[in-house]
Amino acid sequence: MVTATALEAELLELAGAVPDPELPVLTLRELGVLRAVHVHGTDAVEVDLTPTYTGCPAIEAMSVDIERVLRAHGIREVTVRTVLTPAWSTDDITPEGREKLREFGIAPPRVRHDSDPVPLTLGPTRTHRTDTGTGADAGTEPVRCPHCGSADTELLSRFSSTACKALRRCLACREPFDHFKEL
Repeated sequence: MVTATALEAELLELAGAVPDPELPVLTLRELGVLRAVHVHGTDAVEVDLTPTYTGCPAIEAMSVDIERVLRAHGIREVTVRTVLTPAWSTDDITPEGREKLREFGIAPPRVRHDSDPVPLTLGPTRTHRTDTGTGADAGTEPVRCPHCGSADTELLSRFSSTACKALRRCLACREPFDHFKEL
């Protein structure tokens, strides 16, 4: 593993502070999409950026914002590369990012404890359950309402304002909310 130089670390911090265009409450660092910054020569930089999913329309806006910030810092040539491997996962969202989502009224993705693919289950839409240790949801944390914390929620739509989110409703406080889906 190559260690980043002090300049690369500084530029990574600057680029990482850029807000996500779809979720401006999060920075690119907190979202986990900014992978690396490589300095070439005295004023050329290559930035590695991984989209949340292939074809994510926000990748272009992220790239433009990164270029603008780094050029304002005196870097003449900025190249933003889209890097698909390793693929981005919701596990890449930082703990600070998860808390910011919750405070913003979006249920953060549940934390996965293994690196296996996320199973897709087409079953009941409610997450309130008594965990018997069996079935597709066994051991899965329920989607909690970001407003009141209740685990008694239901799925209204598998897609919300962006493809990364689902629309849910809390059955306790009756408030609708977005849930950042696990990937």
